[in-house]
This record gives sequence, C-alpha cells and structure tokens, in this order.
Amino acid sequence: MNSDMAIAVATVCTWSWVFFGVCMVGLRWVERAPDRVSGAWVFRGTRVPVSTLFENIESGARVEDFVAWFPGVRHEQVGAVLAHAARSLTAA
Repeated sequence: MNSDMAIAVATVCTWSWVFFGVCMVGLRWVERAPDRVSGAWVFRGTRVPVSTLFENIESGARVEDFVAWFPGVRHEQVGAVLAHAARSLTAA
C-alpha cells in the first residue's frame, strides 16, 4: 500500500472508527483489554492506540515516521491495520 492510499484509508476510517474497531477483533496485530489504555484498541505488545496511527497519518505523518516515533510498533503491524481498513472500506 502506498502512502497516498494509506492517507485516504486513514481519513475515511477516522470518521467510522467505531465500526472499524469492531472489525479489528480478528486481527493478530492488535489487541484490546478493558484494563489497558481505557479499553482502546492498541498495537499488540504496546500501549499505543491504533487511533493514534490514524490521527498521525491524518496530520501528514508517513508510516515510516509513525514507526520511528512509537518504538514497539512494527511496520508489519501498521501495514496489516491499513490493509484491513482498506478491505473494510471495499466491503462496505
């Protein structure tokens, strides 16, 4: 996925975050626990909310920037979340 596509996906998904969050249950790249980060979806093994990815991309950050700014988040995780978002949009 190129960065332009990621920005488009992120912009749309920000507006439909509740639906997107429900769709992410099956992903092995993210997790959610009521006692961690107020129950927000986070990248597995971190305390970084998935919503932070979309907020940063919406503000103009690149995937490479995000991964550098949030140690523990891997490029594969970000790619999987963005790919899932893209699939969710085409299925809707």
